[in-house]
Amino acid sequence: MAQEESNHRPRIGQRVQEIESSAQHLLDEAKGVMSDLRDTLDLRSRVERHPYGTLLAAAAVGYVLGGGLFTSLTGNLVRLGVRLAAVPLIKDELMNLAQSALSGLGVTEETQGEPQQSSGTNG
Repeated sequence: MAQEESNHRPRIGQRVQEIESSAQHLLDEAKGVMSDLRDTLDLRSRVERHPYGTLLAAAAVGYVLGGGLFTSLTGNLVRLGVRLAAVPLIKDELMNLAQSALSGLGVTEETQGEPQQSSGTNG
């Protein structure tokens, strides 16, 4: 039994060293990735150039991560956004429909403002 314990101890020590080495390697990799990400995003200069936009983006990310994506407020905001986006499209369609109806009646844009002349004679 004593011999079995002495056989396990070097294996355990060796395993601990391997885990420590792997953990150190992982930490070095994570530091490198964070450095690359920091350089890529360049948050400091972005905040200096666009402070309000950065604040708005941070609030939006916090709202989504905080679970606000599936709330009734979000549903109401999406419905409002769809309605506001649809207004110009509906306006254009109504204008096209009105122009088609007026051109079918023989009214053109040039004659809309002119008074109609009667065919009778004034004596």
